[in-house]
Amino acid sequence: MSHPHDRIRAWWDADADVYDDAAGHALSDPVEAAAWRRVLEGTLPPAPARVLDAGTGTGSLALAAAELGHDVTGVDLSEGMLDRARAKATERGVDIVLVHGPAEDPPTGPFDAVIERHVLWTIPDPVAALISWRAVTVPGGRLVLLEGSWGGEGPFVGAADMVARVVERAYGLHDHHHATYPQDLSLPLQGSHDPGPFVAAAEAAGWERIRIARLRDVEWTIERRQPWPLGPLTRRPRYAIIADAPR
Repeated sequence: MSHPHDRIRAWWDADADVYDDAAGHALSDPVEAAAWRRVLEGTLPPAPARVLDAGTGTGSLALAAAELGHDVTGVDLSEGMLDRARAKATERGVDIVLVHGPAEDPPTGPFDAVIERHVLWTIPDPVAALISWRAVTVPGGRLVLLEGSWGGEGPFVGAADMVARVVERAYGLHDHHHATYPQDLSLPLQGSHDPGPFVAAAEAAGWERIRIARLRDVEWTIERRQPWPLGPLTRRPRYAIIADAPR
């Protein structure tokens, strides 16, 4: 029987060819990139800090952190995604360390901060992952979870999603990924409607002083890149959950 990591790795390897095409993924839009840099400035320790980007994917956030002066290591299960990250780092002349492996089995560090973006919901045991990240973080170090309410919020989300699918077909747009994510995996945070489960997971993993910030500027920059009216129809609340490792 194959390990869930094998299926997850294969899915993301296949997705590497299209992942950066979607708004909110590659940070190729200057305004969107500027919004994300502001998020990192407001959540990471002062540069230069040793930062682990868990589940770095095509390296967009790792590169942004490195350009802000941090010493960045990215780890990812997908070699296809890491190939994209390496190419972007070379093209931009940015020095980052890229490690092939599961996000929940990080390099030993130690790190001053661990960041992840849109990764924790894909992990079968998010609490175990958060514990492993705490283990490689210095006492008093930082955790930054950059996630969203992927299930949407409010009573009209389902109707908005139906309209959005009609509009996407009219525009001839494909999905943000190459295929639907495997539906038979047990992923506790998949389709979360609010940040509560992420906060609870961080607390269960022993992180302290948990606080949260809504990323409205990021939401706006992603929305503005969509053809009307897809932006408002597909907007999802995004937030940063910040916590500290015990001293």
